[in-house]
Amino acid sequence: QVQLAESGGGLVQPGGSLTLSCVASGNIKSRYYIMGWYRQAPGKQRELVADIRTGGTVTMADPVKGRFTITRDNVKNTIYLQMSDLKPEDTAVYYCWFMFYSNEHYWGQGIQVTVSS
Repeated sequence: QVQLAESGGGLVQPGGSLTLSCVASGNIKSRYYIMGWYRQAPGKQRELVADIRTGGTVTMADPVKGRFTITRDNVKNTIYLQMSDLKPEDTAVYYCWFMFYSNEHYWGQGIQVTVSS
């Protein structure tokens, strides 16, 4: 089992910034894995925000390109999502996601991000 601990959410005004962190712990049996963030707004499906592979390859959703940055610390098994120029439509529960290349995957419990004046 892999446990994911998310932090950094909260309330921010439009145009503001937040950084989310997710630490993976437990049975990390391989250094080859993908970590990322999904989000789910009320009444909408869960969608990919960004993910990053062991070698650093990043996938970023179009709505957040140029505003969000995902980085990874392989020693700490941690990823960071730096979010800037936040918009009300970024309001959602953000879920950390972890997947070994074997497709075994895990989800965090989710963290609320609210963008509102």
